[in-house]
Amino acid sequence: MKKLLLITIVTFLASCAGKSVDKKSELEKLKKERSELSTRIAKLESEVGTQKGGATSKEVSVYEVQPGLFQNYLEVQGKIDAEENVQVNPEAAGVVTTVYVTVGQNVSKGQVLAQIDDKILRQNISELQTQYDLASSLFQRQKNLWDQKIGTEVQYLNAKTQKEAAANRISTLRSQISMYKIKSPIAGTIDAMDLKVGQSVMPGMSGIRVINASKLKAKAQVAESYASRVNQGDEVSIILPDVPDTINTHITFASKTIDQSSRSFNVEVKLASKRSYRPNMLAILKIIDYKNDKALTIPVNAVQKAEDVSYLFIAENGKAKRVNIQEGKVSDGKVEILSGIKAGDKVIITGLQDLNEGDIVKF
Repeated sequence: MKKLLLITIVTFLASCAGKSVDKKSELEKLKKERSELSTRIAKLESEVGTQKGGATSKEVSVYEVQPGLFQNYLEVQGKIDAEENVQVNPEAAGVVTTVYVTVGQNVSKGQVLAQIDDKILRQNISELQTQYDLASSLFQRQKNLWDQKIGTEVQYLNAKTQKEAAANRISTLRSQISMYKIKSPIAGTIDAMDLKVGQSVMPGMSGIRVINASKLKAKAQVAESYASRVNQGDEVSIILPDVPDTINTHITFASKTIDQSSRSFNVEVKLASKRSYRPNMLAILKIIDYKNDKALTIPVNAVQKAEDVSYLFIAENGKAKRVNIQEGKVSDGKVEILSGIKAGDKVIITGLQDLNEGDIVKF
């Protein structure tokens, strides 16, 4: 009897446990279905928009048009250069006997930088000086006699000619001897010194470079197609990315000649002296070739294209309105609108996908 009762109790408990497991599984299944339905509802709402009174409203953002300054830039790459950047070369052949300066040293105009051996010329001058002294003494004596009406005029003229010829030969040699001194033609800094004592040199051979870093300029080449748009006096911004620094100034020189090989012309801009500026440093020139103080501009991504027509959408009375426009120049992500819109218009710049005229918009 007791055994029969125990079997009955176990069977009842097992039945209850099975029903509990079934309800738990059913609950998990319903929660999963609810999550999937919520995801699908959210996706459909994002695609069709929020329903308001049966009409579809689209989320957009707008840009209110206001007149303002618009500038168009021509951007070219150039470099910094020194206005006075000279290579000092020997004027005579010979052997370098002395170098007076070092790299980085400041020098003045006319200062002797190096000396070439001039011993032979000095010996020749010494010999000619002796001849000149003799000719000068003979001329003075002959002059005294001629003043007393003694001797002939030919003797007097001959003595005078010999004296003047000796003087001229000495003057010529002294001019030549100055060529054996290598002098700086400008005041500046020694940027390179390639000459060494004992080195043989000749005219035209590169040796020393002197730079006046207080007179710098930015220079660049501009394509021939911009010849009518870029002129002396135009505004320009010079960007020095390695400093970094930006200089707002004006073009000081624009060449009137087109280079035949590169089909370009040179522009130059004088710069104020600054220790951080160095010759051959990269410079980016942004030349202003167009300027309008009261331009109507919008972000360039708001403009739409259809065949040969440019248009955009403006928000008017809560709806999208299509407007055909005439574009001007484009600069820095903005486009100048010449016709089609007015100040105060709200141009739609985002939410343009699948947007049609008359659609209800919200911003």
